Amino acid sequence: MRRRHSLVLITAGLVLALRPIAGQNAAAPATPPPARTGYLAPGQIPDVARIVPPAPTTGDARFSADMAIYRATRSLEGSARWQMAIADDNVSTNGILNAFSCPLGVQLTPENAPRTRALITRANIDTLRPALALKKQYQHKRPFQVETGKVCLSDRGRAALETDPDYPSGHTTASWEAGLILAELAPDAASEILARARAFGESRIVCGVHNASAVEAGRMTSTAVFAAQHGSAEFRTDADAARAELAALRANRTEKPGRCSEEAVTIASAVF
Repeated sequence: MRRRHSLVLITAGLVLALRPIAGQNAAAPATPPPARTGYLAPGQIPDVARIVPPAPTTGDARFSADMAIYRATRSLEGSARWQMAIADDNVSTNGILNAFSCPLGVQLTPENAPRTRALITRANIDTLRPALALKKQYQHKRPFQVETGKVCLSDRGRAALETDPDYPSGHTTASWEAGLILAELAPDAASEILARARAFGESRIVCGVHNASAVEAGRMTSTAVFAAQHGSAEFRTDADAARAELAALRANRTEKPGRCSEEAVTIASAVF
């Protein structure tokens, strides 16, 4: 059972996000029904194995670069960037939306943004299948399995990843997809949104649980899926509804919290 445990953890965030909110009126017209499938049929999902480069192999240039970055980023333990990486470990839809609160200037919740949340949750069902397929294909080791080093997770969290391959990063695939969607819904904030999406993926490098190549592969996976999703009429309809919902929320937003300035500085700081 342990063999598939860590892959289940990635799926669990999506499954939890699909459950109806306790006490919520399921018949309310403003609340979309829980998604059970993505927007794309299996045959409509891009063949990411032809798009994403193969995982590095031991001793090649990409492998060496990955391990050099892993060693260098171990010095970030205890820093503001390290603390962000800990927070970014939450890859549920709610966790991802929380990460984008500063770029958007509004805190998105299941109550105030049900359509935006439902859109991102359903869209990431499409990204999960190809990401898991690549993990299974390459069985690439995580950096802490190659060399010893501190990671930003608890011993239990680290152990849960031992049987979950490195390539590509599922956290990155999910957060980059969300970033692409939100940047399309709020183009005036696209630069800030995508910068935060980049940082969310890089948090896995800072944390020491993914190689830099796996993070890049995660971005490529979700970018390919995102492009294909625009061929879905359902995706476009749901995006239009989420766009209107988000615009209304942002129209009434107040000044960004003080932490947002600190977050922007942390994101802008080079970590490798």
